[in-house]
Formats: sequence, C-alpha cells, structure tokens
Amino acid sequence: MQAAIVAGSLAPGDRLPPQRQLAVQLDIDLTTVTRAYDEARRRNLLEGRGAHGTYVAPPKVGFAPVIDLSMNTPPPPAGVDVDDMLKQGLSQVLLSADNQLLMAYHLGGGSDADRQAGATWLEPICGRLDPTHIVVCPGAQAAIAAAILAHTAPGDTILVEPMSYPGLRDAATHLGRCLATVEADEHGMVPERLEEACRRDKPGLIYLNPTLQNPTAVTMPESRRQALAGIAQRYDVRILEDDPYWLLADAPPPPMMTLAPNHVLYVSTLSKCLAPGLRVAFVVLPDPDQRARFLGALRSLALMATPLSVALATQWIVDGSAARLMQGIRDEARMRQQMARSALAGQYSGPGDGLHGWLTLPACWNAAQLAAAAATEGIVVTPADAFAAGSESVNAIRLSLGNIKDRQQLQAGLQRLSDLIARRPASFSAGLTR
Repeated sequence: MQAAIVAGSLAPGDRLPPQRQLAVQLDIDLTTVTRAYDEARRRNLLEGRGAHGTYVAPPKVGFAPVIDLSMNTPPPPAGVDVDDMLKQGLSQVLLSADNQLLMAYHLGGGSDADRQAGATWLEPICGRLDPTHIVVCPGAQAAIAAAILAHTAPGDTILVEPMSYPGLRDAATHLGRCLATVEADEHGMVPERLEEACRRDKPGLIYLNPTLQNPTAVTMPESRRQALAGIAQRYDVRILEDDPYWLLADAPPPPMMTLAPNHVLYVSTLSKCLAPGLRVAFVVLPDPDQRARFLGALRSLALMATPLSVALATQWIVDGSAARLMQGIRDEARMRQQMARSALAGQYSGPGDGLHGWLTLPACWNAAQLAAAAATEGIVVTPADAFAAGSESVNAIRLSLGNIKDRQQLQAGLQRLSDLIARRPASFSAGLTR
C-alpha cells in the first residue's frame, strides 16, 4: 500500500476493498490483511470511515522530526560543552585581537599566527610543516574551486573515481572543466586504469579523497597511495587530495602529500572534525610558484576567509579546545557507527569510524525507490546517483550519522530504515480495487 501511494496508483480518498475480500483476491490469510491494514493506519496511510469502509488518508501535517541521514556533519560530542567553548573562545579572541583587524580585509591566505595554527593542527597528519607552506581558505569547497582554476584551463580533464564528492563535480561543471572517471575497486582508484587515463586524457588534475572516501567510506591503503602518487609524478600531473576525515579515521595511512609533496595539493577542512560553520580549511603547498598561482585563483573566488572565524579556529587550536572537541566528535562518531552496524546487520559497510557509511541495497530495491519510500517514513537518505561522476549506476545509498542530535532518535530511524529494506517493494494496484 505504501509503495502504491508513493507511486500515485493509490490516491487520497480511494476506497480500499474490505479486508475479507482482499484476502480472497490475494489468496492470503485474513489475519495477514488485518495486520497490514492496522500497520497502514499506524503510519497514517489509511483512515477508517465506519460502515463506509477504509480509504487512503489525505497527507497529514507532519509534526514528528525528520531523521536526516543525508547531511555529512559532525555529531554533537558527549561530554563537551560546545556552547561554553564557543563563548570562551570568542571572549579570548576579542580580548587579545585588534578588533579593527577582525573587521578588515586580509590578503595572503592567513596571518602568521593562523598559518602556525594550521601547521600545529596538521602535524599529526602530515608531520612537521613549514607554516609558510600553508594557505588558510574559507572552507574546502573554495579551496577545491581555486585548485581547479589554478591548475586547469577550460575544457581540461579532471580524473575522478566513479563515485565522488558532488562539490567537485559542481565546481568543475561551472568552471567549464570535464570529468573523466577512472575505475575503482575495494581499495580505491585502480593504478593501471589511472595510467591509461593519464596517457589518453592528459588530465589537468586527479581528484582523490583517500581516507574514509565520500561516499563509499573506503580508506585507501598506503601501497595504493604510493602507486597513484608515482603515476602522478611520472606524468607530471597534480593530485588534489581532499582529506577532511583523516583525524576521524582509525590509524589511516600517511597522506599522499607526504609521498609526492610537489605533485599534491593537500586540503584539510575543519568542517568535518570540528564545525561546518567555522568555514576554515588549510591547504598545503610547498612549492612557492604553485602557492602564488593558488592564491591568485582563490582571490578571484573569495578574497579571504572570514577573520573572526579564522581567529576562533586559531584560538581553539592554540588553547587545546579544538583537540578536545575533535576527540569528542571522534568518540561519538564511533558509537554511532556501532549503532548503524547493529541496526543494519549484514547490509551496512561502515568502517567503524568517520561520519558516514555506504549501504548496498538488495536487488528488490533501487536507490531512488528506497529514498522515496524512506521519505514517507520521515527518513532522508542520499541515493548513489547524487555522487555519480559519470554514467555508472550503483544500487546503494550513503548514510550520514552525525546530523541527528539525539542518539535514541537516530537509533529509531536506523531501525525503521532496516525494517523498510527488509520489506520487499511491490505494486499493489493489481490486487486493490478503487
């Protein structure tokens, strides 16, 4: 009934047959039909009108909160008072900073203090860095667009995995660049296919998200990173390494930037491990010519990162608040991954850490159909097509676990989604009369 209502073959006001009649039509037990009608009423799909029978209910105004599993944001960390951290951090910024400078234009990709904070933040990931090699950006999306502008020309090709970050696709499309997909396996982009593509397409960039990849949650092993970095060096093409989840992963390999520093533009945002609203990302560019080209491109998109946000991020990094917040988010994310694996046993391929997981669907469902059916249950999920960089079709959905504040609400939503997947979708129009 639910599938028929979603598809429109049953409309509000349509009369359903009596339960006994439908049991005979479908050749099933009367109690099965009775239970189905009861469940449909519980979901506000049907309404009884006494002796007049049972009808498809009109849409109800929904007051239940929507369970949004589509937005990849960090979860609220248990045991960390973010409100107090925000107040304390801003107070320190306003006490120690020149307020006029906080409201002025800034050029050059961050102050000395901001770049030093970036080097401190990135040291567990990349090792000790020269702060002058770091550019402070207004978020990873601006950094990605600037990298495309700096290292490609209109019509150039950017190589990507078949399932990739939609923001990269959007930036490339609007800037007039072409995406070409390179086959990926369970470890990420396949080196042999990348080498073929480099010979064939002469790409301007290779885009990779090697740690807890969005959307598949695959972490590329070190040997694969070495192979891909070697190919980039041989063909003298830059890798755009988008690495927002490294600090949330469990013992990830070193970034590709450490393997081929002059052939990798390394982007690390605070949006996924601290807070999206900071709009602060760090880009590592050791080569001064590359850095100058990148800064010029960045200024054509966004003159600067917001000084107040950057100052807050710098303050949090310096006083240790950022590390505490990140650890709380990391712990909460792991707990939520356990919840997802338990509720979706045998279906969910989440790695055990990070903010999201990849759910391959049984053949009886397709991703768009499941997303529509889940929406009727008040659950929002993202089908694989949203991440497709080419024509490849994958029957899967991405589940993001951080956007729901309350764990119990998340648990209930995951269980409802599991129950929905376990039910085979079907068209009831043949068995139901109007």
